[in-house]
Amino acid sequence: MATTERDSRAPLPEGTVAVGIGLLIAGLSSYAFFKVGQEALGKDDFKPIVALWFATFVLAPGFFLPLEQEMGRALAHRRALGRGGRPIVMRVVPLGLAMAAVVIAAIAGLSSIATREFFEGYGLVTAALIIAFMSYAPTHLARGICSGEGRFAAYGIVMGADGFVRVVGCVILWQLDVTNVGAYALLVALSPLSGVLIVWARRQLVTSPGPEAPWSEVTPNLGWLLLGSVMGAGLVNAGPIAIDVLAANDEAEKVTRFGNGVLLARVPLFLFQAVQAALLPRLARLAAQNDLEEFRAGFRRLMLVVVSVGLFGTVASFAFGPAVLDVVYDGGLDRRTLTLLALGSAVYMVALATAQAVIALHGHARVGIGWLSSMIVFLLCAWLSSDDLYLRVEIGLVASSVAALIYFAWSLRDLLKQGAQPDRDSALEAFIGNPIEG
Repeated sequence: MATTERDSRAPLPEGTVAVGIGLLIAGLSSYAFFKVGQEALGKDDFKPIVALWFATFVLAPGFFLPLEQEMGRALAHRRALGRGGRPIVMRVVPLGLAMAAVVIAAIAGLSSIATREFFEGYGLVTAALIIAFMSYAPTHLARGICSGEGRFAAYGIVMGADGFVRVVGCVILWQLDVTNVGAYALLVALSPLSGVLIVWARRQLVTSPGPEAPWSEVTPNLGWLLLGSVMGAGLVNAGPIAIDVLAANDEAEKVTRFGNGVLLARVPLFLFQAVQAALLPRLARLAAQNDLEEFRAGFRRLMLVVVSVGLFGTVASFAFGPAVLDVVYDGGLDRRTLTLLALGSAVYMVALATAQAVIALHGHARVGIGWLSSMIVFLLCAWLSSDDLYLRVEIGLVASSVAALIYFAWSLRDLLKQGAQPDRDSALEAFIGNPIEG
């Protein structure tokens, strides 16, 4: 009882500051990279980098986040039992390599189409996409080890170093008057490895020997997590990709401007990550103690913050969005577009938090189906809702997020009616990582 009371009085749960700093650096670096990159290349020539950016953050978190989640959950479980986690790592790493090989082969097979239709004829950008995917494999695996072993400072380093190195490298290229698109693309592709190398050199990826790990210990929900992660990451990054596909050949600048607007609309999403990082350790402890009432209360507090941040972001985008975008990225989008982008992001954020609660109650299949369904809604709306390039995508983003939220809210209510209860493993699996990257 004393431990519980001491935990509840703790002003900041374990790891909050370290992870929060990493998230802050990662978030701010996204805006800085887009700003400096467009100063260096111009909006037209920066368009392949925009396409690379959002494609990378569909593929990398989509495929590797489930491995990070499963590794983190399994290692944390073993750590609680006093067992070494090295066999977990030895199971997950080959699985990650095999998954990476399949996706890389698919990208390589489609490289000519991607280069011509997606990257403005820059073959080096297509190569950078493959390299970026390869770079994020060890990055997510390292994050899984750090979270599972409770090394939150190392976790923050992995997240923050990526963005820091990317921005510093971009500034150097800009000051050297480098205007080669491929150089900036390779910077995006290679920067994730910086954090991994730092924590590896500090021996913070070391795990202890332990009993053999059967596949059932590391992959009980991998399939459903993979489906949900790919679709969830695809949805949060779908806007600029859809604009790129739908835009005419002479509308490259429109793709860049829309990407700028999406980044601006994500400010509440980055705040959500920080709030989530603060509440995760306490929610996991409550789940481990089987304290369902306190877990529900903690989740309600999380949702209250999420909804408040989302509403504030939407209102702020309506009131100040065009002016802020004009200052930061020289404008290019109207009030309607910025407001709808912010609304879509806000609803997506609430849907994501609800989906995580569903996973905590062992509803992995429901989450996979929910994100798949919402992606279908997006594709239908972007195809059929309007002939306006921006509006059809804006409608798709809002409608798909609303569809996901409705489905997850129903699923959460249904699971609670059935008496489903969280445990430490499911809570960690739910809140370790999310598809909001970049």
